[in-house]
Amino acid sequence: MRFAKSWRPIPLLAATVACILALGACSAGDLGSSDEGGGTTLSFLVDNAEGSVKPAEGLAAAFHAKNPDITVEVQTRPGGAEGDNVVKTRLSTGEMTDVFLYNSGSLFQALNPQQNLTPLTGESWANQLEDIFKPTVSVGNELYGAPITSSTGGGILYNRKVYEELGLQVPTTWADFMANNAKIKAAGIDPVIGTYADTWTSQLFVLADFHNIAAADPGWAQKYTAGRVKYAQEPAVKGFQRLEEVHKAGFQNKDYRSMKFEKGVSELAAGKGAHYPILSGVVGNLAASDPERINDIGFFGQPGDDAAKNGATIWMPAGLYIPKSTEGAQLEAAKKFAAFVASTEGCEAQTKAFPPSGPYMVTACELPADAPQVVKDLVAYVDAGKVTTALEFQSPIKGPALEQITVEVGSGLRSAADGAALYDKDVKKQAQQLGLPGWE
Repeated sequence: MRFAKSWRPIPLLAATVACILALGACSAGDLGSSDEGGGTTLSFLVDNAEGSVKPAEGLAAAFHAKNPDITVEVQTRPGGAEGDNVVKTRLSTGEMTDVFLYNSGSLFQALNPQQNLTPLTGESWANQLEDIFKPTVSVGNELYGAPITSSTGGGILYNRKVYEELGLQVPTTWADFMANNAKIKAAGIDPVIGTYADTWTSQLFVLADFHNIAAADPGWAQKYTAGRVKYAQEPAVKGFQRLEEVHKAGFQNKDYRSMKFEKGVSELAAGKGAHYPILSGVVGNLAASDPERINDIGFFGQPGDDAAKNGATIWMPAGLYIPKSTEGAQLEAAKKFAAFVASTEGCEAQTKAFPPSGPYMVTACELPADAPQVVKDLVAYVDAGKVTTALEFQSPIKGPALEQITVEVGSGLRSAADGAALYDKDVKKQAQQLGLPGWE
């Protein structure tokens, strides 16, 4: 992964990172139309998180500057289940905007792409995408999406100054991580920041552990989808156990139940806490709240049991999709816009509008030379081939109750074993709704 131009810090709201873990949703807008003057207007629906809106606006402006006969109007929808329903309803009724942004991976699969979306397999830019991304927007042999926004790493953000002052090394095993935590606590610093007031943040010890699950059993995701393995079993249960271990050791800040995401980011930057299990997308928050300390924060993948298999879990960017309801001149313009999004110019437009949280999924795209240390640390894992895409990009199954369960386990209200078993029941309901075999 190469680095190039500089970036401009723009604030990142908590919702930006949250919607990577749980889909954001959106409000309807007018459909695209041909302008009276002979030009074309494309309607572009995105979720209302700043990490989606800012890149979308940057892309729309840059594309129009290059194609003055096409105007892209960015429209927003709310987050959460409400927006999920908006997207699915508009697709089913043929009233979707000309192009739209939506999750890749398991949530994309739930859109019934073969029925609702326009295949983009034959477009010239399709061969310029990173191989790790293509399956997350594909069904069978057909590709349906262009990558929009950057990838994101899930793991541990840490305060580099605290590490330097205490003479600590980045851990490559969970035992090393816990030993570091003990030394940090002895120094009077909170070892692990918890921000359970924003419940989605409680999931990371479980979700970011997927690289370790796959390292122990490379076929685990396929077995999971087929209903042959469970979270209550080894090796998947270890994510819940690690969450439990951190709580039992007293390594969290005392106010972990009431602290919110933004406060946790500032506590990490100030060195009041040494570790924060979270997504690399928080670089935008750091740029807004603590720009002078942004490079004091680094990233490492959640350690497992085997140092030789140490790596990181990575979340793929969202996809830009064209519904089948887009036709004629609108379809031609929409495909032209998709090609721009999947180009180096598109990446540059996004970087200018919003700080990337990881590598872009277009092979020729470069990250800024002065990218935050968090991003550089993630890129090192990518360049070394030591990353695994999160489970939601390898399986259509993700239970909706996970964040409530991880809050309970991380607060000592439920054991790791009980939490994992409860989550297995949660995902079984979803698997049955999807009609997957093996979950009867």
